[in-house]
Amino acid sequence: MTDSSRPVFAVGHLSMPVEDVHAAYGFFVKHGMRAVLERDSFGILELRGGTHLILTKSDDPIAEGRQAPFDLMVDDVDAVHAAFVADGVETTDIERGKIHDSFDVTGPSGYSIPIHSSHAVGVV
Repeated sequence: MTDSSRPVFAVGHLSMPVEDVHAAYGFFVKHGMRAVLERDSFGILELRGGTHLILTKSDDPIAEGRQAPFDLMVDDVDAVHAAFVADGVETTDIERGKIHDSFDVTGPSGYSIPIHSSHAVGVV
């Protein structure tokens, strides 16, 4: 713990049950996550910093508009918003805030996924 420029901990894994693993996997890869492993009932994607998003096949339907079990941060919120809009993904307008500029996208299985501008400090 001698390097104070980088936090000791990172989030290792997030999980998200989805109705269609292949569709969800494709959605996240198309929008910037790294493909790691894809199976019929299971998928692994990588986010910046090495965090893995684990997709699992849900036996139950996901309620439309249900909040995703995580939020995402990006360096250029305007460019990412524009890319989702260009891809035809349903988004909210960007709300400018004191800490984050944010918008939501409708993602796999109808999840509402919040996307925020980054406020990371130093080397991450």
